[in-house]
Amino acid sequence: MRDRVAFVCNGAEVEVEVEPGESLLSVLRERLGLVGAKDGCAPQGQCGCCTVLVDGAPRVACVTPAQRVAGRSVTTIEGLDGASEFAAAFVATGGSQCGFCTPGIIMRAAGTRGDLDKALAAHLCRCTGWQTVYKAIEDRPQGARDFAAASARAVLEGGSQHVDASVPLGGGGFADDTAPRDALVAVPGPGMQWVVAPSLFEARAAAGKVQGRRTTLAEEPPLALSPKPEGGVRLATSWVEPAYLEPDASWCIPGGEPASPLANGGAFGGKERSPVAAAARALADQYGQPVRVVFAREDVVRWGPKRAPISATAVVRNGVVEIEGVVVRGGTTNVWPTVDSVHVQATWTEVDVMGPPVGRELRAAGLAEQAVLIAGALGRDVPVVTPSGAVATARVGIDRDTGVLTGVEVELAAGHPLDEVVLRSYAIGAVHMALGWVLTESIAVDPDTGEVHDLTIRSFGIIRARDVPPVRVTLVPDDAPARARASDAVFAAVAAATWNALARAEGSRPDTFPARDTRTARLLRRG
Repeated sequence: MRDRVAFVCNGAEVEVEVEPGESLLSVLRERLGLVGAKDGCAPQGQCGCCTVLVDGAPRVACVTPAQRVAGRSVTTIEGLDGASEFAAAFVATGGSQCGFCTPGIIMRAAGTRGDLDKALAAHLCRCTGWQTVYKAIEDRPQGARDFAAASARAVLEGGSQHVDASVPLGGGGFADDTAPRDALVAVPGPGMQWVVAPSLFEARAAAGKVQGRRTTLAEEPPLALSPKPEGGVRLATSWVEPAYLEPDASWCIPGGEPASPLANGGAFGGKERSPVAAAARALADQYGQPVRVVFAREDVVRWGPKRAPISATAVVRNGVVEIEGVVVRGGTTNVWPTVDSVHVQATWTEVDVMGPPVGRELRAAGLAEQAVLIAGALGRDVPVVTPSGAVATARVGIDRDTGVLTGVEVELAAGHPLDEVVLRSYAIGAVHMALGWVLTESIAVDPDTGEVHDLTIRSFGIIRARDVPPVRVTLVPDDAPARARASDAVFAAVAAATWNALARAEGSRPDTFPARDTRTARLLRRG
């Protein structure tokens, strides 16, 4: 039986009917049309994207029962005093890229009077690497920007993105935000069969959605380590979730064009083959009315592409880096013809492994794996060149006595920068992701069934805000035309430099990613 709940929302009295167990986030988005609070993981309560203020205190709306705000005051990003100042600061620093996580971060910052590290521990950001977020909150810089140039660089890096003052406030135009709230809603059920209902709450209930869990199953590389060649290196990597924060979504009217799941942000290549747009079109035609198709976080993890695990060796023989490896079928292996006049010969074999799908389109897929092996075999950091010609070099500092990450230095030549703030932001975000790939990130997959067991967003091992080391990005003057996906070069160069830094700090080179048995990884995974 539905209940009626009355509360004050952004200064206005509202009264809504709610289903038993319905969350505040559902009421805000589905009943009141306030889509600034984002659904990144509901009902896990772990990403922070749905943070609002309840009586002035930050609350995660997806795990706050709607009945609990009866008679109270709720503020969303749409009604926040000072929101425009925050937005200008995030634009000025590059602290917002796709903008999906930013409204929640702004709400937390507005309601926090104290330790910023502790406050941001409630949030995940996959794009920016956090350094620019801290600067936006602490310094509040303001100033005019050339949004056209900024957007042009963002498109080159993210594939589909714009930059303006609306984005940090949640106005990126995400597919599910733009969908009509009275549309039918489809969600994946067992076996990826679509379950359709009049509302998101009813669709998820009918599909039997349950909150994801973190497993006790060991997270191991699925491909066995090869024997280490004399004087060479070997490496086996794990299943890694891209962990873009906006779950796949689309909507369509009968006979229309479906909304893109990539409305603002490239999802690091993870949505290139998303099924939601085609499903929205087919279901709208089938039912003769608009249909929203919405993934939950657990659906993204089960059905979305992962970074393809590899097992490989590399050794230098007669001035040639020889790589021999296997990669889970569907992955990719880009070949470097030369590195500092050192020739590379790579032989890769695709193998079938029980597990989730993998993606060729993910950030620096293949390029980063091969860069790591080359740098390891040579025993030194190397420049990384993307197919577009962008070049990055990196140096990662690790304290030998403590294992603490002391800093990351990157040099990047990306042609005309178009907008240095955006380019640096993408580079710092790539640093964050590369450190995580090498040190902390993986998901548990049952080797017999291929079922993913780590379904919570916090179980992926993403490095937290407070643990990101200082990052300095130097843009090398370059008069060439702007080069696309320069941040891929940064990702690969930092991953390779991190593996070399671990070898120096630990006295031996770890054979697996994530290198969880190193002191550095143990520090990052604490608590």
